[in-house]
Amino acid sequence: MLLLDVTIVNVALPDIQRDLDASLSDLQWVIDSYALVLAALVLTAGSLADLYGRKRVFAIGVAMFGLASLACGLAPNILSLTLARGAQGIGGAAMFATALAILAATFSGRERGMAFGVFGAVTGVATALGPVLGGVLTTGLSWRWIFWVNLPICIGAILVVVFKVDESRDPNAGKPDWIGFVTFSAALASLVYGLIEAGIRGWTDSLILACLAGSAVLLGLFVLSQAKQKQSMFDLSLLRKPTFVGGLIAAFAVSGSIFSLLAYLVIYLQNVLGYSAVEAGVRLLFLSGASFIAATVAGRLTSKVPTKWLIAPGFAILGVGLSLLLLITPESTWSVLIPGLLVCGVAIGMINVPLASTAVGVVATERAGMASGANSTFRQVGIATGIAALGSIFSRVVTIDISNELAGTPAADQADQISAAVTGGQIERVVQMAPDGAKDLIEQVATIGFVDALNQITLIAAVTAFVAAVLCFFLIRQKDFVN
Repeated sequence: MLLLDVTIVNVALPDIQRDLDASLSDLQWVIDSYALVLAALVLTAGSLADLYGRKRVFAIGVAMFGLASLACGLAPNILSLTLARGAQGIGGAAMFATALAILAATFSGRERGMAFGVFGAVTGVATALGPVLGGVLTTGLSWRWIFWVNLPICIGAILVVVFKVDESRDPNAGKPDWIGFVTFSAALASLVYGLIEAGIRGWTDSLILACLAGSAVLLGLFVLSQAKQKQSMFDLSLLRKPTFVGGLIAAFAVSGSIFSLLAYLVIYLQNVLGYSAVEAGVRLLFLSGASFIAATVAGRLTSKVPTKWLIAPGFAILGVGLSLLLLITPESTWSVLIPGLLVCGVAIGMINVPLASTAVGVVATERAGMASGANSTFRQVGIATGIAALGSIFSRVVTIDISNELAGTPAADQADQISAAVTGGQIERVVQMAPDGAKDLIEQVATIGFVDALNQITLIAAVTAFVAAVLCFFLIRQKDFVN
């Protein structure tokens, strides 16, 4: 359900944009409000789960997620939707922080490996179903149904939890670390706000610089608070284990690269190439279908192949797949995406399945809540910062390209308005509103600007994947696993 919610929302972004009159930054917040709240709360949720019981916290999280999904579907404007998405993040944090910990407490030995394999396979199913299901619901009914579809899933999950899941907790768990929660949440919020607004205000704007500097100071205070407290939100001693660090890097990198880029690929398919939500979803099956197949294979290999030899090569393959997406030109059809989507899908399947075990596999079972919470936090931080940073770079490149292309033409004085429309995914509308003699020029310039910006952020995502491949190869070690 959590992964469906990410991929389904991506496909529906253009429809949400049109229905609620949203800008690109508004769409960034629709995704980031969920990821931001989830990232800020997941470590605290893990601590609460260790203290009060993982089953209890998980059940509460599912219920909150369901209610917030109902509110998302009823949202009358973009602000209401953003706030409701933040509420989803509260429930999501409770679920993310406890899901792997419940598996780790329930299974041991070979059965645990099989359980993680099934978990990874379900991840693949969700990734595969998301784009198509989102497209069908958005095109056939309304984007609001992408949230309402969560309600029956929530009800079913709560019934399973209540009747089939045993309670588990950490007998040595202390009180939640509220100082750590406040400093970390404020640091992340300041960072994401600064990154998103940088695309509008510019990177040298005083407010942007203040946000980024404030984030750095608050993050420093968070680290200091964790080092000084006995019952900290995040045990810094875990960072002494290279494999744990490698898992955090992998979680951040896979979210900050391909999953962040996916939102902009969807906008490209719908607003540049003109496909409907369901048509875009079907085309993304090359990514999600390959991911599902690769995840199934990786699930079988997790008990036989060292984790390093799945994750590190997976990132190398992901870098290759993202590089293949750089073949897009203003004249391209959707088929140019196929090689890159297929290769990226294989990489996602290879990474996601073993990644689950890098968090909880290197710590004792009673510390699984904190460990899985940290890994989930870095996934969401990757999404939040990736969406924000790539979006800001995208906006700046579009603005610069369109200003340069229109310089010396009668439409030069409209460059800013055209740039805003293009970054907002409204190419068709801006072309329709242009004078007859300028329609072709503006359409050409808008498409060139969009594609150039998309290629720029795709290159950044590819470099991120290649760097992660190197780091994971050297950091992840089989001897660090204790479970």
